Amino acid sequence: MANENKGNVFAIAIMFMLFFMIAFVTNFGGSIGVIFKSKYGEMASQYGSAANFFAYLFMGIPGGLILKRKGYKFTALLAVGVGIAGLAVQLMSGFVSSFAVYVTGAFIAGFSMCLLNLVVNPLLNTLGGGGNKGNQLVQFGCSLNSIGATLSPILLGYLIGNEVAKAKVMDVAPAMYIAIGIFVVAFLVLAFSAIPEPHIETAEEKANRTPVLKDIVATLKFRHFTLGALGIFMYITVETGIPNMANLYMSAEKIGDAANPAYVGAAVAGAVVGVYWFCMMIGRLLGGAIGGKVSSRTQIAVCSLVGILLMLATIYTPVKMVTVFGKTFPLSMCFMAACGLVTSVMWGGIFNMAAEGLGKYVPMGSGIFMAMVVGGLMLPVQGKIAGAIGILNSYWFTIALLAYILFYALVGSRVSKRAE
Repeated sequence: MANENKGNVFAIAIMFMLFFMIAFVTNFGGSIGVIFKSKYGEMASQYGSAANFFAYLFMGIPGGLILKRKGYKFTALLAVGVGIAGLAVQLMSGFVSSFAVYVTGAFIAGFSMCLLNLVVNPLLNTLGGGGNKGNQLVQFGCSLNSIGATLSPILLGYLIGNEVAKAKVMDVAPAMYIAIGIFVVAFLVLAFSAIPEPHIETAEEKANRTPVLKDIVATLKFRHFTLGALGIFMYITVETGIPNMANLYMSAEKIGDAANPAYVGAAVAGAVVGVYWFCMMIGRLLGGAIGGKVSSRTQIAVCSLVGILLMLATIYTPVKMVTVFGKTFPLSMCFMAACGLVTSVMWGGIFNMAAEGLGKYVPMGSGIFMAMVVGGLMLPVQGKIAGAIGILNSYWFTIALLAYILFYALVGSRVSKRAE
């Protein structure tokens, strides 16, 4: 029993490390996009993030099947190996000065992030014994995920510095070397560790497999689930679009009118965006604390409404510079950063509402949800809007997506019977 507990603690530590890496690597896209904005425009600056999320469409359901048939250890090793390859390709893009190679590397890294998401959430819940204890471990993992999300833009913003127009991918190479190094260590540790395999497919299950397409169709017949999956599709752009657009806005050469120009720069922009992700960590901890008393519907309805109000404040607050801890930035970005508090609980809350009443279709529902992360493909759409009407005005797109999430919480999440 003592050895089993020690093994579980070791496995939990590995999962925590991977939870950190999911956000740390995913958030490279938002910061590196600043480098490409001056050369290719706002829309193209979001291609890296979009490519990362696009990979989820191809790996969401297949990844779930790999996990079921090959187990946690194999899937985690595969994910880390693919992650190293994706980072290596992004790093190579700096050597060959190719935007296309960078986007390809982000796409490859997306496969890794999808597989890691499939591994860490259920395994942490299982290692915790399920129930409240399991949920507690997942919440701790989410907190580390938020720390990775916070540190990534701060580090990359520091590496890019204030000369944004002259910045190159190689300027952020140290961050990529760090990420590759952590992945290499994780791969070696995983390879020589005993990871519990509570959900691997049994011989009987293998003999009685049902067609994947049949399960997908059956799951989508639950109206409240399908509407929830669409909500996740939209949420991804809300969560990532808010800080990405803020990063572009603050990294611009000038903010304000010609009479009172102000310069923020990538370093300060990264720090302010880091506060957004830090607020997400606080929000997740608060959400976990009140989750036993406040329903997901209430949480998501309130958060989406507050999110709309914060976005309106971000758009309409007059350009006024404030200085906090020696860093000067627009006052409107305080409202942007506060949005992290409300976006923090949306993924879990939407999933909980959508999964209610699914029964045996919950595993397939999880795979479909992971595939819906492809909603990040709308980031270039927001970038296109930003180029046409201004970066702050592109938040009207965010408001529209939040309005749908509010609708889902109030109306669309009502549990439906499966349509026959």
